[in-house]
Amino acid sequence: MNFPFFIARKYFLSGKKKNFINVISMISMVVVAIGTMSLILALSVFNGLEGLLRSMYGNFDPDMVVVPSSGKSFTYDSAQINLIRSVDGVRGVTEVIEDNVLVRYKESQRVVRMKGVGRDFDEYSGIKNVLVSGEFELVRDSIGYAVIGRGIQYDLSISLKNDFYTLQLYYPKDIGPGVVNPERMYTVLNILPGGVFAIEKYYDDNYVFVPVEFARELLNYKNKLTSYDVYLDADANPENVKEELQNALGDVFKVKLGDELHSDLYKVLKIEKLFVFLILVAIIGIASINIFFSLTMLVIEKKKDISVLFAQGASTKLIRNIFLYEGSIVAFSGAAVGLVLGIGLSLIQQHYGLIGMGMNSAVMNSYPVKIEIMDVFLTVIAIIAITLLASIQPAVKASKSFSTHTLQ
Repeated sequence: MNFPFFIARKYFLSGKKKNFINVISMISMVVVAIGTMSLILALSVFNGLEGLLRSMYGNFDPDMVVVPSSGKSFTYDSAQINLIRSVDGVRGVTEVIEDNVLVRYKESQRVVRMKGVGRDFDEYSGIKNVLVSGEFELVRDSIGYAVIGRGIQYDLSISLKNDFYTLQLYYPKDIGPGVVNPERMYTVLNILPGGVFAIEKYYDDNYVFVPVEFARELLNYKNKLTSYDVYLDADANPENVKEELQNALGDVFKVKLGDELHSDLYKVLKIEKLFVFLILVAIIGIASINIFFSLTMLVIEKKKDISVLFAQGASTKLIRNIFLYEGSIVAFSGAAVGLVLGIGLSLIQQHYGLIGMGMNSAVMNSYPVKIEIMDVFLTVIAIIAITLLASIQPAVKASKSFSTHTLQ
């Protein structure tokens, strides 16, 4: 006689000694729920941090950068910029001259990264979104202005309201031997500070924007540039545009996506996210040992009942599936509760920002979170795998117990 699955399960899971096993199963369910919730929350925070970095850098970095394959500069040709603009998906192009210079204000000085850009730079970039004072107007009434990072402003005590003091930018000349006059060893130009931006500490402490004509004169670049900043349409595919642009420009230039400029940082974030995922999965795996023990004790307690089921026609597969089903109930119930709590808390944090960063100078007041379907999917897969691993051995032991135990 073959017992239906639910009748067999109810038969040998009933009894007076099952309360202790039920308590262990409940504890296992709670631990799995907490582990699953923690996993969803941790992965969502990493996603939020990555999105925050992309949004911050997006106000500064272009969608693509075209740089020379060798050397740090190249000769400007209007045909090049027209070729870039002709590629489908390209919204705009800006000429760039970028190099390290010495900046002096009153009696203070330091080395900064000067970036000379075209006058349409603010039209394509999001730099205006991060201005904290002044305006991003590089040329006004034929007078050039510099836009500086907030860290540079603090370091040099720069005042935007004092037009009597200018920024002095120094750059060494390419001189030959025999020059002994120090004033002939460098070029110095003056420019007024016109605005202050705040993006991220590295940019705030190092970058100064100036008109590209000013940078060309300071560096004596004549008709040279260091790169083109390329901006794409919102619906453009960056990979396709990059490939088409690289084929059009040839091997003389190298095309880089905006994300590639910070590839090391994004790679570190992904590695940290992977290790956090593995650590929390390992914790859930340790918690699933309770499932293993509870099922093993159930097998030991129900040896006689299992033998009765075998004697009445229950198959080995049926007994094995009953224990696998029990382990799955515990794990899936805990995982379901953990997923609901994790996703719910992530959504609450995303919309209301209940947990703050704890720093007044932070870019955001609360921790950024972002839920990704792939993280939820991987979490579910991990729970299924851990459940099966924890339940297989007790289930197999139960299915084989009839060969060594007989009715008494």
